Amino acid sequence: MATKVTKTIPVKGRVYITATFNNTLVTITDEHGNALYWGSSGLVGFKGARRATPYAATTAVEGVARKAMDAGLREVEVFIKGPGAGRDAALRALKAVGLGITLIADVTPIPHNGVRPKKKRRV
Repeated sequence: MATKVTKTIPVKGRVYITATFNNTLVTITDEHGNALYWGSSGLVGFKGARRATPYAATTAVEGVARKAMDAGLREVEVFIKGPGAGRDAALRALKAVGLGITLIADVTPIPHNGVRPKKKRRV
């Protein structure tokens, strides 16, 4: 009665890594940007300050990447955003799992002079 539905995963995809000071988020999408798999340091089981460590980022990326590889993903383009500690560790984890990396792009938003600063503090 209940048939198991399997996802059809393309061979090429994209990996979006957001490395904040508190966590590392990983999303694996197809070439059009439709999310297929996702995970984070918190989802893997790290709590508090340990979520921000490179080891937590490695564990999170490995888990998500293995799932995607088992489904048939082979080549990825990597887009990294944010200043967190998990940036380099996440890339190393992707390589260790065996995914072929065709592109690495840093998409961290940089303000072009940003918003107006607060008025000067008078003491």
